[in-house]
Amino acid sequence: MITLFLVFVILALFGSILKFALKATWGIAKIILGVIVLPIVLIVFVLSGLLTLAVPILVIVGIVFLVKLLARANH
Repeated sequence: MITLFLVFVILALFGSILKFALKATWGIAKIILGVIVLPIVLIVFVLSGLLTLAVPILVIVGIVFLVKLLARANH
């Protein structure tokens, strides 16, 4: 009986740690993609002559950022 209880406690602890790890990984990935990868991709697009592709991506990212900012301000 005690063993079964301990198994449930260990599984709950493992699930909680796994949930935290996934949240942390997702947060780090968003920061890396938003701060490092996206500007580099846009610069490469502009330098390679794909300005017609870089501008709409920049506009879409800007709109998403503004919507998130306004949603956070109203919350």
